[in-house]
Amino acid sequence: MANFQWPWQYEFPPFFTLQPNLETRKKQLAAWCDLVLAYHKHHKIFNLDVKEIQSSSLFKNAKIDRKLSIDAIYTILEELGAKGHIEWTDKTRTQCLVMWRTPEEWGNLIYRWAASNGMTNSVCTLYELTHGDDTKQEEFYGLDDWLLKRALRTLEKQRKAEVMSFGTSEGVKFF
Repeated sequence: MANFQWPWQYEFPPFFTLQPNLETRKKQLAAWCDLVLAYHKHHKIFNLDVKEIQSSSLFKNAKIDRKLSIDAIYTILEELGAKGHIEWTDKTRTQCLVMWRTPEEWGNLIYRWAASNGMTNSVCTLYELTHGDDTKQEEFYGLDDWLLKRALRTLEKQRKAEVMSFGTSEGVKFF
């Protein structure tokens, strides 16, 4: 896996302090949102623990000795939530799910793969989709189960797939 490419703002000390000017803050929040999603996408991380992430390199640049405050982190997460990119999993807002693609986008990506690989009118397990040899080069390889199931439900609504249970495992049939 290649090294993560930090944006230019990450080396700019004021980036780590929420700016009082509304126009500047709007641009700053957009840059932070892009950074959070790009970071999670690069590392294929689907869960975020606020306490853990606060001390990670995402919100702490040791090179310039800057760290984003917990209040600023929550402001960024609220912005991401408003855009549908995170979903809190607890009432205390310490854990959330991160979606750099929407379930619909993941579903379309999976369906394009199924159609281009002759998988229509055939069944494959959910494990094969996210951990199989045929999908190693696909962006959805390693996708967390909760997000895979949401993506497949969007395909069911479009009548492009049907999720099935086989005792202890699950599969999907593409149409």
